[in-house]
Amino acid sequence: MAELRIYNTMSGEKELFTPQRDGRVSMYVCGPTVYNYAHIGNARPVVVFDCLYRVLNVRYSEVRYARNITDIDDKIIHAAKERGADIETVSREFTEKYREDMAALYALAPTIEPKATDHIEEMVSLTLRLVETGHAYESHGHVLFAVESMQSYGALSGRKLEDMLAGARVEVADYKRHAGDFVLWKPSSESEPGWDSPWGKGRPGWHLECSAMIRAHFGESIDIHGGGRDLIFPHHENERAQSCCAYGGDFVRHWMHNAHVGMDGEKMSKSLGNTRTVRELLSHYPGEVLRCALISAQYRSPLNFSEILLEQARSTLDNWYRALRRYGSQGDFSIPIAETAVYGALMDDLNTPEAFAVMHAAAATLNKSADDAEIERARAELLTGGELLGLLNSNPDEWFQQDVKSEGLFADQIEVQIEARAAAKASKDYQLADDIRAALEAEGVMLEDGPDGTTWRRGA
Repeated sequence: MAELRIYNTMSGEKELFTPQRDGRVSMYVCGPTVYNYAHIGNARPVVVFDCLYRVLNVRYSEVRYARNITDIDDKIIHAAKERGADIETVSREFTEKYREDMAALYALAPTIEPKATDHIEEMVSLTLRLVETGHAYESHGHVLFAVESMQSYGALSGRKLEDMLAGARVEVADYKRHAGDFVLWKPSSESEPGWDSPWGKGRPGWHLECSAMIRAHFGESIDIHGGGRDLIFPHHENERAQSCCAYGGDFVRHWMHNAHVGMDGEKMSKSLGNTRTVRELLSHYPGEVLRCALISAQYRSPLNFSEILLEQARSTLDNWYRALRRYGSQGDFSIPIAETAVYGALMDDLNTPEAFAVMHAAAATLNKSADDAEIERARAELLTGGELLGLLNSNPDEWFQQDVKSEGLFADQIEVQIEARAAAKASKDYQLADDIRAALEAEGVMLEDGPDGTTWRRGA
C-alpha cells in the first residue's frame, strides 16, 4: 500500500505522514468567518482538505476532521450594524449559506464543526494560563501575547521578529510592550457582544479561538493543521505561539497550506474587488465543475480562476462521463481503491494533476479498448478517482442533459448527430458535416475534434 507523503510548511519539505496514534488521524482546518458569502478563494482549502479527508479515510480506521466556524469577530459586528441586526442572526444566516455552498461543491461534512462562541470558557482559561506563565500581560483592558517571550516565534513563517509587522492584523498601540504583541482578549463596549472574564467584559482575539478549540476537541497536539497560505502569518504563527507556550510540545505535527486563487493573474481579494462568490458561480456552473477547476492544479500551486479554466473543467468532466456512460457508472468493481493509480497519485502530496492524467488515460481506454480486463481496470480508476476527488457524482445521462436548452436536443440525440457527422466526413461529404456542426452549435452544443474522436460540450 502506498505511503502518504505531504509537504510540511514547518520543515519546508515533503515528509512521510505518520499519525501520533496508530490508525487514528486528527485534522483541523480553519473555517469561515461568517459575515458574508464565501468567495471561490475561500472554497479552495475546503475542497483541497476534503480530498485529503477522503484519502485519509481509505488509509486509516478513524479520521477526526474539524473545520471551525468563527462566529464572533469585528467583521461580523460591523456587518450586523450595517444591517441593523444582531450578530447571532448574521452569523447563523451565513453559517447556513456557507454549509449549503460547500455541500454544492460536494465537500463532505467535517466530523466536528466547533463554533467560537461555544468555547469562550476555554479561551479564558488559555489566556489565564499564558498570563500565569509569563507569556501574556494585561494592559488597558486588553490581554496581549508577548512575542519576545517565545524564543522560536516566527519559526513557522520564517520571519524575524523585527520584520513581522508587515501584513499582521494588529494595531500598533502604546499599550503594547512590543509592536508585534497580539491581542488575546479585548474589551467590549456596552453595544458590543462580550463575555465576563477576569479582565472585565470582553471578547476573544481571532488567533486565540482556534488554539482553544483545538485543545478542547483534540488535546495538546494534532496531526494536521490546514488552511490557506495567507494564514501562515499571522494567524497560524500566533496559534502556534499560544498553544506551545501554554501546553508545551509541538502542537501540530504537519502544517499544510494551499496556495492562493487569483483572477486575471492577481491574487483574489475583496480590497481589489476581484472576488467571485461560490453562490454566484453556482448559478452559472454545476458545483462539480467548480470543484474540478479548484483541484485541477496541485494544491500548493497558485490557481488562476477564469472562464477558460471552468470550461476546461467542464470539458474534462464531459470526457470522463462519456467514457463511463458506455460501461456504466454504478456497481462494484474488483480492484481495491488502495491499489489504483489515482490513489497512488493522491498519496504523493495530493498530486491531483497526476490523478487527472490517470483518469484521462482511463477514459481513453474505455473509449477504445476491447479487452475486458483493461476495461475493468479503467472503469475502476475512473470510479475510485471520482470517489477520492469528489467528482463523477451524477448519472452520465443526467450530466449530459443538464444545461442543454429545454427545447433543444437530448444527449442521445446529440450523439446520433455526431455519428452522422462522422459518417459524412468519412464519405467526404464535408458540406453535410459542416451543416451538422452548425445545427448543433445553434442548440448550444460545441464540438471538439481530437485524436480520440469528437467530443462535445455545452457552450454559448
